[in-house]
Amino acid sequence: MAEIVLEVECLSKRFGALVATDNLSLNLRQGEIHALIGPNGAGKSTLIEQIAGNLKPDSGCIRIHDQDISDLSTAKRAQAGLGRCFQVSSLAMPLSVKRNVMIASQGVAGSSFRFWRRVENENAIVENALYAIRQVGLDDKTDTPVAQLSHGERRQVEVACALALKPKTLLLDEPMAGMGTSGSQKLTQFLASLKNHVPILLIEHDMDAVFQLADRISVLVYGKIIASGDGETIRNDAAVREAYLGDAD
Repeated sequence: MAEIVLEVECLSKRFGALVATDNLSLNLRQGEIHALIGPNGAGKSTLIEQIAGNLKPDSGCIRIHDQDISDLSTAKRAQAGLGRCFQVSSLAMPLSVKRNVMIASQGVAGSSFRFWRRVENENAIVENALYAIRQVGLDDKTDTPVAQLSHGERRQVEVACALALKPKTLLLDEPMAGMGTSGSQKLTQFLASLKNHVPILLIEHDMDAVFQLADRISVLVYGKIIASGDGETIRNDAAVREAYLGDAD
């Protein structure tokens, strides 16, 4: 069995009387895409915010390769190997693909605050950015302003920015949001190949994409995982169909 890269153990989070995360445990293994699905209000965003470090859990722990990152800042978690792509784009639209990824790459080189030095002269940053761009298949768009890219290509740039930080695991929050059928299909193909570089914890509402991509699927309802398994297992689970998938029938 593949090595566990990311592990969430007995995580809990309350907001007053509301239990948003209820003693939740899950893991992500090397070389896989583990999708987290569930109806609106299930607690998916709250869970991701806790893993990312923007929200402190009430109890439980989060580990990357057995390193407890539960009390680390978002920046320290990134240094420990946690990469994240947001649902809402944070790219600098007027800048080129290369410049956007170079800005992200500066965090690896420890040069984020050396503004007085021309970043183009820092060969390690340039090479790291270009390598990340090649990984996402945008070699021919390196000098193109992000504003001129399609929505799907912008998602690829965001992933390149995350890969530039050399993550051990990647959180993807609704990457298909706002995409048409063609864009979703292209991004699905891209993500299927990306898992060979870095394992992915995926939050997604596009069920076609989820069932195409995910090696494992966990279903979250009211802060609890009610089922976990491969696509066939999830499709045939009566509790899942009643709580979530049945809504689409």
